[in-house]
Amino acid sequence: MFKLIAITDNVRLTKQLNNKIMLKTTKKKKIISEYGVHDKDTGSADVQVAILSEQIKQLTGHLKKHNKDNHSRYGLLKMVAKRKKLLDYLNKNDEKRYKSLIKKLDLKK
Repeated sequence: MFKLIAITDNVRLTKQLNNKIMLKTTKKKKIISEYGVHDKDTGSADVQVAILSEQIKQLTGHLKKHNKDNHSRYGLLKMVAKRKKLLDYLNKNDEKRYKSLIKKLDLKK
């Protein structure tokens, strides 16, 4: 009986954390419309970098409060690495878009 209560509390806590860490669909749609290359663009490098940047900001705030959350820290490191790969790809293929994206997102490089 006690384990069942602990499991449901843990699930409830996990759902609360996901709601705080994950991006809402309205926020995601706003980012897609702002950084998309064309009207139906949802997966270009620009959009992916912008979404990852917003997720990184939210997760960084979470980790400042919960500094021992190593699972989220690992996820943050993976997101930062993925964003770097996408930015390197964009820099290699279209330097003009890369520079404008860096300026819009206020990233270092």
